[in-house]
Formats: sequence, structure tokens, C-alpha cells
Amino acid sequence: MQDVSALTRKLRNGAALSGEDVERLERIALTSRCVPANTDLIKEHETTEYVHVIESGVACRYKITPDGRRAILALLLPGDFCDLHVAILDHMDHSIGTLQESRVSRVSRDDVLQMLSASPAISRACWWATLVDEAVLREWLVNVGRRRTDQQLAHLFCELYTRLEAVGLAENDRFRMPFTQTTLGDLVGVTQVHVQRTMTQLRDKGLITQQDREIGLHDFNAVAEYSDFDATYLHLGGRSEDAGPGRRQRNE
Repeated sequence: MQDVSALTRKLRNGAALSGEDVERLERIALTSRCVPANTDLIKEHETTEYVHVIESGVACRYKITPDGRRAILALLLPGDFCDLHVAILDHMDHSIGTLQESRVSRVSRDDVLQMLSASPAISRACWWATLVDEAVLREWLVNVGRRRTDQQLAHLFCELYTRLEAVGLAENDRFRMPFTQTTLGDLVGVTQVHVQRTMTQLRDKGLITQQDREIGLHDFNAVAEYSDFDATYLHLGGRSEDAGPGRRQRNE
């Protein structure tokens, strides 16, 4: 895989990018800075003139409920725009914060609009990324409403692996879980104790292995079938023999 930023690797899934397009996107990565864990990039109700891109690490969209609990609405992985819609909307209706130390690029709203106007391919790729974000949110709603906790976690692990693999950050059915079990609880709406019990169940069933923060999927297709994971909603393309319900679509 060509040595380019995670942003370029991701957006190549959404459009055929020219050399000039890649140069535009790579200039964004040059503006990155290190942001500590548990730091807000932008808070609910704030206005901003900047769009953020995760270059490494992980962030999340979240809201705080009236009783003080955090509800995580989306995970933002390397290559993801955090708040592309800020170029259109005036203020945030949720907060965005890092879950671990991350490298984050900050791009002015004017520069984003200029880039989208100058390159139809980048504009299409960003539109694709926005539609994929919506598809992921729909799948998460199904997860919360219709799947058991063990299925939710198994489904999340399949999604994380597939998304990280697409930007060159996971391979051989193993990935480093980029957050704690407390965060896993916030993702699926259960306590850390419940997460620990559920992880034990998944290990006992032979579906996953865990060493420190590294998660191994013993048989990806078995985990996908167990959790009803179908990678179609990630729109990453793939081989025909991997497509279909309960099967991933792996990039070449």
C-alpha cells in the first residue's frame, strides 16, 4: 500500500483520486497536532471555523445525558472527518472528544469548501464518507435495539477490524482495541462489569482472543455470522466470495 495518510487511504474507497487530489489531501495531514486522551475537539452548541481529521488514535461523537452518563454516538478512526458538516451548519448538536492520545489535523471551513469546489472526485469521496457515517449509525441503532450484548460486542469488533483494515491498520484478523472496557460499556450501554462478563463469554465460545488490548478474531466469518455482521453497510467493496449476509467484504 502506498505510503499516504489514513485520510487518503479511506477516501480512495469512495472515488478515484488523481495525483493532484492526493496532494491536496496529503497537505491536510501536514497540519496534524498531538491531542491528549479525553480532550474535547469541539463541544455541543459551540461554533467553529475548523474541520478536524483523525490521523491516528481514535475519537468519538457523544452526548451527556441529564443524569451525567456519556452516550457514544460514533467512533472516529484514522482517516475520518470528525465534523465535515461544520462547513455547512453553524453549530454542533453533539460533542467530539478523543478517547486516546491522537494526532488530529485542523482545516479551516474555507479551505474545505475550496477543496470540495476544486475537486469533483474529493467532493464525491467526502459525500460517500458522509453517507457511510449514516449507514453505520443505522447499523448501530439495530445493534442497540435488536441484538444481545454479546452480539453487539462481536459486531463492533467485526466493524472495527474491517474499518481499520481498510486504512492499513489491521491485518490477519487481529487489531489493537483503541479504548478501554469502560468505553465499550458506553458504546453498548452496559456497565464495565457486564462488559467483562460478556468478553469472557466470547472467549469461552472460541470467537475471540484477547491479550492486553489486542483482539483476535479466531474465525472472522464465524464471528460475523454469530453477530449478524454484514460489511455491506461500510461500502468498502470486496471479493464476491466474501460478500453476502454474515460475510465481510475485504479490500484487496
